[in-house]
Amino acid sequence: MTIFLEGDLGAGKTTLTRGLLRGLGFSGRVKSPTYTLVEPYAVSNLYLYHFDLYRFSDPSEWEDAGFRDYFNPESICLIEWADKAEGLLPRSDWLIRLAPEAEGRRITLIAQTEHGAACLASLTPRA
Repeated sequence: MTIFLEGDLGAGKTTLTRGLLRGLGFSGRVKSPTYTLVEPYAVSNLYLYHFDLYRFSDPSEWEDAGFRDYFNPESICLIEWADKAEGLLPRSDWLIRLAPEAEGRRITLIAQTEHGAACLASLTPRA
């Protein structure tokens, strides 16, 4: 599954990723991939990769970094600043937009593929 995370600096993209990992049972350190470009996490038989492309100045840097192999049926790839590799990334299954609102954040989740729509439909809101 490929998920694009959109929002200004400080909008909560890494915090959301940390929450997703905690929800999956990961208890280790979760840090921003701003300088490493990608942080890998293994949870049971699932691989989650958190990318931050903010520092890319040219989309070709995506190709040079060799990240294409991370995108496979056994992984979830969360990508911050996906527009920095526009046209080279796989289509996102979900687009998640984060924006500050009052004392919290507003989140908008948009399914962009059939697979993304099926995953979204399987979610149930908590009371």
